[in-house]
Amino acid sequence: MEQSKYLQYAKQMIGLTQCAVNGETPDAALLDIPEPDALFSVCQSHDLTACTAYALESAGVRLPAFTEAKEKAIRKNILLDAERKKILAELEAAGIWYLLLKGVLLKDMYPKLGMRQMSDNDILFDETRREDVRTIMESLGFSCEHYGTGYNDAYAKPPVCFFEMHSHLLSEAKNPEFYAYYKDLSRRLLPDAETGFGRHFSQEDFYLFITVHAYKHYASGGTGVRSLLDTYVFMQKYGSVLDREYLDRELETLGIKEYELESRTVAKKLFSGQTLSEAEEKTLQYFILSGTYGNPVHMTENRLKNAGGSKIRYILKRVFPSMDYVRVYFPFFYRHKILLPVLWIWRPVRALFRNRKMLFSEIRALFRSKNR
Repeated sequence: MEQSKYLQYAKQMIGLTQCAVNGETPDAALLDIPEPDALFSVCQSHDLTACTAYALESAGVRLPAFTEAKEKAIRKNILLDAERKKILAELEAAGIWYLLLKGVLLKDMYPKLGMRQMSDNDILFDETRREDVRTIMESLGFSCEHYGTGYNDAYAKPPVCFFEMHSHLLSEAKNPEFYAYYKDLSRRLLPDAETGFGRHFSQEDFYLFITVHAYKHYASGGTGVRSLLDTYVFMQKYGSVLDREYLDRELETLGIKEYELESRTVAKKLFSGQTLSEAEEKTLQYFILSGTYGNPVHMTENRLKNAGGSKIRYILKRVFPSMDYVRVYFPFFYRHKILLPVLWIWRPVRALFRNRKMLFSEIRALFRSKNR
């Protein structure tokens, strides 16, 4: 889809999601959809199809693809909730503390079930019990997709359940500053009143983490409109009671105070129907063109900036990752450093088979860049 059409339908998607989360009925202009398939494609790329479906149905418009996506989102949320209940019961029985993250909690702040589409559930747990958690997950019928590398382990169970069990909140190799900030969580975790081993953040710390998580993606490959909608929905519910002084101080420490203000302002204006400034429109376009999980062009441009604009330095950093990165994501090669040349060859070859489309998109974006 050409960019101008994509942006056109993205604006329509935003208008419809604004109606959905605010309980409003869309006007005739928003219901004029010359190409439903194009709108559906844009909504899918931002995980906002179900939200859009709710808005359309409030005006009596039922488009089969949107209705089906909404029903799938509802079903998936119900299945994830049921499986999570089983997992948490096992964690309680084993005496393992845990913390529910991000969308697991955000989804319940949206007006209707399934409105906030979920790809997975994220749960932080006591890192000293990693092997016990794997045993629990596998005993519940989950298959382990990856384990022991990075900051989370992935578990899948047909038909649609996917859980990321976090030993840490963030990657030490990819986000060292944020990792250091969250390394000692003891002063931030509060005990749940109704459980033995459940933990939660204060509303301020929860907002800080979802902002850090969004920024992590924003500064890499980008993040989509759903991140802005999450901010809006959270602020509508808790904005008036947050300790702003504490937030500003912590955002300054994290180095994302400017990003938070910019994204929060755009989110508030966007979903309350206010007019954005020229600079805010530019920010919004970055979110729109990123899609939910970013895109190779934004990722390459941001990495190139971090490499000082040098393509040669960029390539060297991609081919020869830092030892911190190797230690976290390729522990075997870290332990056997004599084999590092094998890793340098194996990673690009593996990408050809596992992420060929992404790899070629990155290469095209790199060589189209005007940087030297």
